[in-house]
Amino acid sequence: MTDAKQGLEAAIAEGYGFEGLAVTFGAAMQGEEAIAGAQVRVPLAMMNRHGLVAGATGTGKTKTLQVLAEQLSDAGVPVFISDIKGDISGLGAPAELNDKLTGRAAKIGFADYAARAFPVEFLTLDRGGKGVRLRASVLSFGPILLSKVLDLNETQQSVLSLAFKYADDKKLPLIDLPDLRALLNHLDSDEGKKEMEEYGGVATATVGVIIRKIVELEQQEADAFFGAPEFDVADFLRITADGKGIISVLELADMQDRPALFSTFMMWLLAKLYQALPEVGDQDRPKLVFFFDEAHLLFRDANKTFLEQIELVARLIRSKGVGVFFVTHAPSDVPSSVLAQLGNRVQHALRAFTPNDLEVVRATADTFPTTEFYDVEEELTRLGTGEALVTALDPKGRPMPTARTMMRPPQSLMAQLAPVAFDAVVAASPLVPEYATDQDPQSAREMLAAQVEQLAKEAAEAERMEGVEDPEGRGRLRPTRAPERGVDWGDVAKEGARVARSGAFNTILRAVLGVLGGGRRR
Repeated sequence: MTDAKQGLEAAIAEGYGFEGLAVTFGAAMQGEEAIAGAQVRVPLAMMNRHGLVAGATGTGKTKTLQVLAEQLSDAGVPVFISDIKGDISGLGAPAELNDKLTGRAAKIGFADYAARAFPVEFLTLDRGGKGVRLRASVLSFGPILLSKVLDLNETQQSVLSLAFKYADDKKLPLIDLPDLRALLNHLDSDEGKKEMEEYGGVATATVGVIIRKIVELEQQEADAFFGAPEFDVADFLRITADGKGIISVLELADMQDRPALFSTFMMWLLAKLYQALPEVGDQDRPKLVFFFDEAHLLFRDANKTFLEQIELVARLIRSKGVGVFFVTHAPSDVPSSVLAQLGNRVQHALRAFTPNDLEVVRATADTFPTTEFYDVEEELTRLGTGEALVTALDPKGRPMPTARTMMRPPQSLMAQLAPVAFDAVVAASPLVPEYATDQDPQSAREMLAAQVEQLAKEAAEAERMEGVEDPEGRGRLRPTRAPERGVDWGDVAKEGARVARSGAFNTILRAVLGVLGGGRRR
């Protein structure tokens, strides 16, 4: 063994030689050779410190997700993966063994390598999709995330936020997009504009733009993502009877033309996890690890408010026992405020064909710890498929040495699951029946329609009573209400207006303000 090889093996052993449960990336490399004794690992407890899996298309990012998910499942940690290309479904079947797979396992010292399947649950956002239906209520989605989906500017987002505030104050449940449209139309009506004066008012033109954006979203069949029953994120945390973490795979292969929608939906899932889970602090293993594929779509065209929300969730969700791995092409795809929180890095090859590509390579190299064993910038363009530069956090949260790593091969199928096998997994799911059918509970749309109907009845009754003579000769009767219906605030407001016009209002107002102010004059 050469001195350089011995030095590298010693450095890796010192940096990655901790005891305890761990997730193994693979074996460190010198040149093109893997050193089986130099295992590159991350403590299982540090998997909630977030991470980044990056690299050009075709360099092995998806297989890295597969390998990490397999080991987490074996350790009893549930996993969530968004699957854009449909490649992750192979987790549900054993690998098809060949010399290439077994040869790589032998090179990196993976002595107990064997092909096998892992417990998976398939999820879908589409009505016609196969798997557990994911839905969110419009109210829980919130104005910030919904503004990202609708591509609203800051002014339009502020109006949408006012609408949500009004719905919250009036106890109007916003379940689906028709509820939101009904609410916005109400706020743009004469009655709604009066009510919105205390909120600062809304412009008809702005409301119109938002409604058109909602209609456009509905035409893309995105209304399937909003409704009831809403998905309970606690269902991500399930473990099999034999202690394996269930791997939840959200199939998104048919949604590539709607990137803003699915990426924002992923952000909603993270936000819901943060809201739903208790504080647990540092544990020996995460409660869930969340892999966010094509993460650059989340940050594209994001406004300041949206980015602040992402940063906040990423910073705080660690204390809930949840680790988040962003999967994208280069670290530059992720804002620096979020990137700074990603302690575990797996960087597959980058391609440098243009001056801009070279800048990305240089910037990426700067994010890794310095090492005497590798020229990081040069290695980034020389990595083969299934190889990566890795650095992770040790048990004390300190960065471990940068290592060019031959990644561990998956034990599950490195291809899409066959349709028959896919259907069998879906049919065996206990969650599919629970979320299969759309529900339509009473919500804002019905409540606002009932309010309009009631106002119309009252107006008709007032008009009818206007011409009825008082039998005692005191003039025309005013419409009255049965005592059991309580105070009619509409009539109170009308009477108040009459008093104001009579001139008596100023006298009453001065008297009331005198009482409220303790009788003091200024």
